[in-house]
Amino acid sequence: MTDIAQTQTSDSRARRNVIVLVLAQAILGAQMPMIFTIGGLAGQSLASNPCWATLPISLIVLGSMMAATPVSHLMQKYGRRAGFWIGTTCGALGGAIGAYGLYLASFPVFLLGSLITGVYMSAQGFYRFAAADTASDDFRPKAISYVMAGGLASAIIGPQLVKVTSQAMVIPFMGTYLAVIAVNVIGSLLFLFLDIPKPPVPSEDAPRGRTRWELITTPVITVAVICAMVSYALMNLVMTSTPLAVVGCGFEEGTAADVVTAHVLAMYVPSFFTGHLIARFGVTKIVAAGLTILAAAGVVALQGVELENFFIALILLGVGWNFGFIGATTMLAGAHEAHERGRMQGMNDLIVFGGVTFASLSSGGLMNCSGGNAVEGWASVNLAMAPFLMLAGGALIWLALRPKEDM
Repeated sequence: MTDIAQTQTSDSRARRNVIVLVLAQAILGAQMPMIFTIGGLAGQSLASNPCWATLPISLIVLGSMMAATPVSHLMQKYGRRAGFWIGTTCGALGGAIGAYGLYLASFPVFLLGSLITGVYMSAQGFYRFAAADTASDDFRPKAISYVMAGGLASAIIGPQLVKVTSQAMVIPFMGTYLAVIAVNVIGSLLFLFLDIPKPPVPSEDAPRGRTRWELITTPVITVAVICAMVSYALMNLVMTSTPLAVVGCGFEEGTAADVVTAHVLAMYVPSFFTGHLIARFGVTKIVAAGLTILAAAGVVALQGVELENFFIALILLGVGWNFGFIGATTMLAGAHEAHERGRMQGMNDLIVFGGVTFASLSSGGLMNCSGGNAVEGWASVNLAMAPFLMLAGGALIWLALRPKEDM
């Protein structure tokens, strides 16, 4: 049997798992654009101070950050399926509490639902790692990329469900949160078909793997985590401010939605070929390309506030995120052993979503409080990208200059 045939045979289980995870990303993942679309609007209707309108979104990201390590440990001990079911349970519970908060017109109850929804968001983040669990070295970047591509379907399904459900009940947005419950119940059935063995329980004399400190100070892991955090946090920083900037510069809300839609498409469409690019050119070059494209997005945004500037900048932002984040995920997946993934993947997502939480909380302040008008605020948001891009770019250069045996 040829090497290619052997690889295809060994990846048959991985390919089945990828199909399940792509469907999960498409169906279950639809709840995130649903909630992100109306969370701020619902918060605005409940909060006594409109400045807190986007706090529900920030609490989802905070919940994801807090849940990353526990969810990762649970998967290490009981398997991916158990962890994903915990995620769907919390997704349904968060939707139910959110709907109850709207029914009571209680902002604190609504915020509690958002925080619990963050546990689902954390579990969803592990779909990409699960795709790599049973894949060969050659198929791994493609598997990760295909699963991320499932987000394209969720980006279409979610907003369509919002259109159907947001005003379907007397209390605005309550129908959407009830729909989130149904999405989690239906989507959870997909994991019955997931075939990822639980990590073997190590014997007493088996190697225990590296400590968290040893893992995070391994050069390739350090750089992978930095690049993933910077890619995701900067995407969130700019995307969160985009609707405020577009409307603040005189365009309609519908136009702002079109810009965000173009951005989301740019985030996920490249996933159909990102894995192939990584396999051909190497993961470091693709991550570097992603950071360069993110920088280009900032440059375009700073050139003016015409509609074409917004569209081009946000499309570049999406493509840059895709290359940077998928590349960094692939880099990390190949840098630790199976018995280390519980502590490493949880630590990675804790750091990544810690950065995203900071970006989410900072975005509104930079946009609304750092200048006298929307144009100045938008410039501040994009200028804030520069130091973080320099950090990630410097880390990549440092890694490239190190001897191979030290990585």
